[in-house]
Amino acid sequence: MKNKKIAIIGCGNLGESVLNGLISNTDFTNSNITATRRNLQPIDHLKDTGIKLTSDNVKAIQESEIIILGLKPFNILPVLKELRSHINPDKHIVVSLATAVTIEDIQNTVEPGVSVFRAMPNTAADVGMSMTCICSNTDNEEKNLLIQQCFDSIGSTITIDENLMDSATVLGACGIAYVLRFMRAMTEGGVQIGFDAQTACDIAKHTVKGAAELLIGRNQHPEVEIDKVTTPKGCTIAGLNEMEHNGLSSSVIKGIVASFEQSKK
Repeated sequence: MKNKKIAIIGCGNLGESVLNGLISNTDFTNSNITATRRNLQPIDHLKDTGIKLTSDNVKAIQESEIIILGLKPFNILPVLKELRSHINPDKHIVVSLATAVTIEDIQNTVEPGVSVFRAMPNTAADVGMSMTCICSNTDNEEKNLLIQQCFDSIGSTITIDENLMDSATVLGACGIAYVLRFMRAMTEGGVQIGFDAQTACDIAKHTVKGAAELLIGRNQHPEVEIDKVTTPKGCTIAGLNEMEHNGLSSSVIKGIVASFEQSKK
């Protein structure tokens, strides 16, 4: 991967998170990474990392092999139309991070024969902990492995069917916000029972991290680990039951479904 040249076109919040993950990973050579943005000021602090910053999308593409599109969904196809003649099917792989823009939409906009991927990382890419879902239009094992390795470098990856990409957006990308909101509630509860805000937040952060690591390390369903800490007549089951009486699980499920329905509009 060190010799692969990567362009991130449209380096907004998600694009910058992916960028930060890449430049903090020794698998990549920073001088081979180019980031573009119409207004460079928000990412100007990255110039000391050795990456190239430019507002010239054409130049970035010409100097790259992997093109990661961090553009907004409403912007991606118009920009690709402008760049179409500069994307070479024999040289480039196009990876879109956009929600609701299909592989077919992109294929119909770029030159025939271009390998197109959709990837849905989340902002935890910033710290190398993204969960990225990937799908593509190619059976080329080398290209599929290359893009998987690229996103494995910023966390973990899973390959899914394209018809699940909207669901992946909701569960994996929006899911960061759901978990953070839960952690905020944990922090506020901690303050109410006596901790200062910083200590409560620290406890919540490491508790959530520990819970995730339990499931990852043991490959368990959450309920298995819940059973281990819910003793008869204990404080854990009392708290869980109170939360469920007030709709914890149903609220989360309804929220996920609402986000999914909104993504279809």
